[in-house]
Order: sequence, then C-alpha cells, then structure tokens
Amino acid sequence: MDGRGRPGRPKPDREIDLYSTPIGTRAVENPVRRSILAALREREYTFDEIVSLAGRAKSTVSVHLQDLVATGVIGSRTDPGDSRRKIFFLTGDLIASVSPEDRVADALAAYAGAYRPGSADPFAFYKLTFRTIRVSLLQEGILLDPLLTRAGERVGEELYPAVAEKDTGAFCAKIARFWEEHNLGRIEIAGTEPLTLLVYDCFECADLPVTGKPACAFDSGILRALFSRHYGRPMEAIETRCYSMGFDHCRFEVMPMETTTAAHTGTGCDPDSG
Repeated sequence: MDGRGRPGRPKPDREIDLYSTPIGTRAVENPVRRSILAALREREYTFDEIVSLAGRAKSTVSVHLQDLVATGVIGSRTDPGDSRRKIFFLTGDLIASVSPEDRVADALAAYAGAYRPGSADPFAFYKLTFRTIRVSLLQEGILLDPLLTRAGERVGEELYPAVAEKDTGAFCAKIARFWEEHNLGRIEIAGTEPLTLLVYDCFECADLPVTGKPACAFDSGILRALFSRHYGRPMEAIETRCYSMGFDHCRFEVMPMETTTAAHTGTGCDPDSG
C-alpha cells in the first residue's frame, strides 16, 4: 500500500478529501475526482482504466485528470510499453476526510472532562490533551484517520526493538506490558485464528463520543507496524469494536494485509455482533 492512504472507494457521507501534495494541501470535493483518487491510492492506472472505473465519458475524465495534475494531486508519465498511453499516479497522501455528516453535537466538556490537580495518573494531562484534540476535530467534521494511522506506524517502527520476541505469545505479552506500564490500556489475547487483541481503558478512545465508528487509527497504525515487523510481511490491524462504537473495549484482528479486503468490507465491522 506504499503509504498512500487506505484503499477503497470513498463513502457517500465523506464529502471532502484532503490531500497533501508537494505544493501544499488540496481539498477534493467532486465525487468523480474523489473516486479517481481512491482508485489511485490502490495502484497506478492508465487513462483508459480510469475511464472504465469512473464510468464517465473520456472527455469528462480528461478534464478531471488535467485539473488534478494542475493542482499537484496526481502526476503522469508515458507508459514504457506504449508511448501513446499515459500512466497516472498520486503525488501526495490522503491526510483527512471532512463531512458535515460527521459533526458531533455533544459538548466537548462532557467527554474530554477536566484535568484534576493531584491526579495519581501522571499521564492524565497528556491523555486529556490527545482526547481534546480528537473530539475538537470530530466536532468540526474532520477525520484524520489516515494521518493518525501513519503516525502510529512510525511509532510502531521505533517501538519494535523494545518488544521484539520470536515467539508470538511472548511478543504479545511484551506489547501488553508496554501498554500497561505507559497507561495506554490493558491488552488481552482473545483468539489466535486470526490473532485477536482486546484493549480495555484505551487511551485513544475511551472518552470519545459514541459515533458508531472505530476511532483508534493511531493504535491500529502502531499494531500494524509491530506485527508487520514480527511476521516479516505486511500485516493489518483491523478494529472491529471500539469504545466509540458503544463497546466497553476495543478489538483488533491481526491478519496479512492481502486478506483484509476480502475479510473486511466496509469499516469497523464486527463479525460477532450480528
């Protein structure tokens, strides 16, 4: 997936996608352009392939592609196998999705709480700060999941040497110990086929509003990087339960990345919830 955001078509309720480009952040609202960019997050495409995917006339697709190139969101090069064809690719990353439908009306104070002097938890202020930022972004309709996932992956890469173990059980035990020692939550192994982790008192989402959607993009990124290093191949950590979905824990399934598209269509689907 080479760091270009999560593959898949944009959902109807996410009206604007924000992309980082070499010349700055660009907002893409047009549904045809968003669909084209969603496809290019999966891989590079030729012009004719994009026309087929978009389901629009060649002239219409050509205008969209020209505008996306002009704004720096995508680039193109000549197909080495056929000089008459162009291959299009992303030049930046999906960093956020914005939609009025994702606004959270509840008051920030009701969920973020307030820092209490003399708290026995030395990480209370930092947790509060992280949650306040997340809730504030939710209230503004801003979803930063792709960016948070990539940030989590960077943390996971740096963390791996401290928890590395050849045995998967010992590896999970070290991760759980690290989480508990740093007040990030309490991890339990709930299954092995696939490897399933439950996180209680999750620092990332325990106090977030219930939105019906998984919210632990940062944790997912950390776990993705850790288990990719452990197994020596790209792995995914799919969150199927979350405090923000109304559960009393978060639930992650760890599996090879190539199997996740078939195993989990949509977002945050819990196979055991009916």
